[in-house]
Amino acid sequence: MAKYSNKINKIRTFALSLIFIGFIVMYGGIFFRTSPAIMTTFMILGLLFIIASTVVYFWIGMLSTKTIQVVCPSCGKPTKMLGRVDMCMHCNEPLTLDPQLAGKEFDETYNRKRNQK
Repeated sequence: MAKYSNKINKIRTFALSLIFIGFIVMYGGIFFRTSPAIMTTFMILGLLFIIASTVVYFWIGMLSTKTIQVVCPSCGKPTKMLGRVDMCMHCNEPLTLDPQLAGKEFDETYNRKRNQK
């Protein structure tokens, strides 16, 4: 069985990992203190990872304003849905607003355009 999670949380986790990757790359530049060009390259590369993270956070924030907010039938907490199927942010309950998918086993491929026919 595959491990599923909420799409918004996946994207936020990716953005957070970009920040940590950026810091690690920047710290890697410290090992090249004797060569200012290589050290500067590592610092700029790390900064680019952090800027990419900022862009991803901004994008998911804008995307999050267009989501449908539903109340999870399992835990009773409000959660945001992206696409036809998604998971509850709190309890990982599969959710859908499409009556044709009600009762079917959860599959993230239902959100792809070619599977919506």
